[in-house]
Amino acid sequence: MSTRGRLSFCAVGCAVFIGLQSAVQSACSNPQSAMTTTAWRSLFDGKSLDTWRGYKGTPLPSGWHVADGVLAKDVPVADIVSTDEFGDFELELDWKIGEAGNSGILYRGTEEYDHIYWSAPEYQLLDDIKGSDNKTRLTCAGSAYAILPSPPGHLKPIGDWNRARIVAKGSHVEHWLNDFKLLEYELGSADWEARVK
Repeated sequence: MSTRGRLSFCAVGCAVFIGLQSAVQSACSNPQSAMTTTAWRSLFDGKSLDTWRGYKGTPLPSGWHVADGVLAKDVPVADIVSTDEFGDFELELDWKIGEAGNSGILYRGTEEYDHIYWSAPEYQLLDDIKGSDNKTRLTCAGSAYAILPSPPGHLKPIGDWNRARIVAKGSHVEHWLNDFKLLEYELGSADWEARVK
């Protein structure tokens, strides 16, 4: 599995609001920095979607929009991906989701397959109470979707903002939710490969 790729927001459910505004220090570090610098790069300025596009080079899917300085969608819509690729990165963002909402952040994805989730791990965004994917901790908020579970008790109620953080340095990956480390893994390790199959 590649340690370089694009960031993507998938759009399974509806009513997802992602606070990628620079005011909340949401950003991705320079991929060449190997995480040795404190410089951050904003992926969203609260005004335009210029740093995002549709999967496989398609235009930005209608349905994604800016609402009150926040990247949002209100209905199921196709995935968006970053216009740039990233190697080592640390991504922080604030998010909230509507009742029964289901979405995700896919990272290190490529565009060689029909769907980005065939090549990319996913940080799950979910209403853990009413979301249809809430049957197992393997698919609840903060999990490495269907691969590694997230522990319960760290997700804020519907309508409140949650803080997600993904750290990816080499093959080492961490998922954080509201300043709590949910899980970590080594991408491509024997344990990872056994779980993916």
